[in-house]
Amino acid sequence: MYSSVRLVGVDIRPLTGEPLALDLANTRWPLHGALHDHLDDPVLLRAWLAEHALGGYLDTTPEMVLDAVRDALLVTREAIRASLEEGAYHGLDAVLARGTVRLGLGTQGPTEQVDVDDPAWRPAWHVARAYLELIRTADPERIRRCANPQCTLWFADTSKNGRRRWCSMAGCGNRAKAQAHYARRR
Repeated sequence: MYSSVRLVGVDIRPLTGEPLALDLANTRWPLHGALHDHLDDPVLLRAWLAEHALGGYLDTTPEMVLDAVRDALLVTREAIRASLEEGAYHGLDAVLARGTVRLGLGTQGPTEQVDVDDPAWRPAWHVARAYLELIRTADPERIRRCANPQCTLWFADTSKNGRRRWCSMAGCGNRAKAQAHYARRR
């Protein structure tokens, strides 16, 4: 099992640019034999929220509210990972039950109003909804875990031939090729 490691204020995510829900799932990964949680650092948490336009009210939010946002994101991250790894959806249903969408028609066209029972859950609810959209619109066979058994990262394979195996060719892919080469040479 992993212990935890924390690098304060340093964004060292090994995989970025994935769809929102997978990006949240990938905010915890093994680093030097320990699990690193990107959301443990308030500076990185705020940056992650801002990166995904989920920060809105957080600029003036006290740390205790930021802690509640983080806790909601952790619950959502675990629900997404349970869905990806085990096909379990009850955790996501619980997150989604915290909000509702009201549709309407305004002068500018269709409108959508999201109401969440607790403002601290708004970013987490949006991530859970993004996950629903991802599994609705993407080929489920192209949402994959990295083929490196020590890696915990997930990606959406957007390659033309659909054969991507690694979260990063520069990281896990090269390590696997080096290990295979070393094994052949022995």
